[in-house]
Amino acid sequence: MIIRKLRLQRGWSQEHLAALTGVNVRTIQRLERGAKMSLETRAALAAVFEVHASTFEPGEATVTEPAHVSPDEQEAIEYVKGVKEFYTHLLMYLVFAIVFSFAFGIRNPMIFWGVIGWGVGVIIHGLNVYEVVNVLGPKWERRQIEKRLGRKL
Repeated sequence: MIIRKLRLQRGWSQEHLAALTGVNVRTIQRLERGAKMSLETRAALAAVFEVHASTFEPGEATVTEPAHVSPDEQEAIEYVKGVKEFYTHLLMYLVFAIVFSFAFGIRNPMIFWGVIGWGVGVIIHGLNVYEVVNVLGPKWERRQIEKRLGRKL
């Protein structure tokens, strides 16, 4: 999460960060999701972000460090990520609906029902992202984690 925060503070894309560090974009994506990193990658990120390499060690950051990700920041970053995913989904829906409608005609039953079905999926995705309908929300997640662990979280 700290890598994503530092990257977003600078307005960099994952591709830009990968180019600056000499690390593969896929590696940056994995690291932002919490994968372990090598010492070389840690050193490259520390040099690019101009922070100490220990910033990227798990459990080392403290509240007083500027690179710390507070729970509020983490929640906001995750929320914005979900909104971004929704907008990407919506854009894909619109592009494909327009292309297929022109290519095969909106009167084609398969296209019509496909557009309707996918549209319902986009609407449900939007309602979930904006927490209008939150069927699989934090309470559900907590119950599932506690069920899996066999104890309270």
